[in-house]
Amino acid sequence: MEVKELAVIILNYRTPQLTIDCLRSLAPEINPQTHRVTVVDNASGDGSPEVIETAITQEKWQDWASLLVAPVNGGFAAGNNLGIQSTPARAYWLLNSDTLIRPQALTRLLTALYSQPRIGLVSPRLEWPDETPQISCFRFPSPASELINGAATSVVTRLFQSADVPLAVQPEPSFPQWTSFASVMIRQEVFEEIGLLDDGYFMYYEDVDFCRRAAQAGWQILNFPEARVVHLRGGSGSTKKDLAARRRPKAFLYESRTRYFAKFYGRGGLGLANVAWLSGRSLAYLREKLGNKAPHTCLEQERDIWINWSAPLRPSSFSGFGADDDRQPLR
Repeated sequence: MEVKELAVIILNYRTPQLTIDCLRSLAPEINPQTHRVTVVDNASGDGSPEVIETAITQEKWQDWASLLVAPVNGGFAAGNNLGIQSTPARAYWLLNSDTLIRPQALTRLLTALYSQPRIGLVSPRLEWPDETPQISCFRFPSPASELINGAATSVVTRLFQSADVPLAVQPEPSFPQWTSFASVMIRQEVFEEIGLLDDGYFMYYEDVDFCRRAAQAGWQILNFPEARVVHLRGGSGSTKKDLAARRRPKAFLYESRTRYFAKFYGRGGLGLANVAWLSGRSLAYLREKLGNKAPHTCLEQERDIWINWSAPLRPSSFSGFGADDDRQPLR
């Protein structure tokens, strides 16, 4: 199979119209000779494949776009891995279905990716449709950052500022520790060296994990704000809405958090992260009682952070670039 300059992977789960809008915004950027777009439907079970296939045919995108239907919904990492494995390419652009591509974003990201030999990943400026920027670059989560999250108190945040996860939006290129995978371009060599996304995460923390492994291997992560992508945040899932409303999110959020801390800090580090969060939460609780302040945490969060505490880490079934897909349904 011909090796393309760039393979674009768009993951769809029950968002066919968002996916079609993303394809439509991407169409002017595509060179069919050197680019290939694969839409991975993550076993939506809602007729999404038929709707997307019809749009590809009606819009005459067949020479550069195709649909791949996953046999099971293995999650964000597993779905993207299927797409990556389906098309040999020098670089891969992972896109959420709830993204819209601004003009020249593809070209600018590719240019930035190859501007230095050790840049392994490059992300654009993520923004709302009105061009308001979104925070999309971060520090790695740590036990200290869990104290900040639990407390949600300005004094604690200032004391541990160097551990606070979100980074302010920068107008110039920057090198964050990790970046949102709502839109990220990755060299093939990075996958060859560190493997694919860890599909032990169903959703969330897989981008942190991948960036951390890439950094450990000596690759740099670049945020390049001259390339701009609209992110209709939350359009492809309800978790952020649940968190904002303090509703109890789906269990996979805490499962992923547990996997991340146990993988990079060990079981002791996971326990320390949980104790740090509970310590911060205790401070926040006092503020709520003394100052009549509304809680910031989700329902059952004090208990849910301990999910899978004693369970062994399930290995990823995608251990290397080009590995066979032997994934089984998670749930």
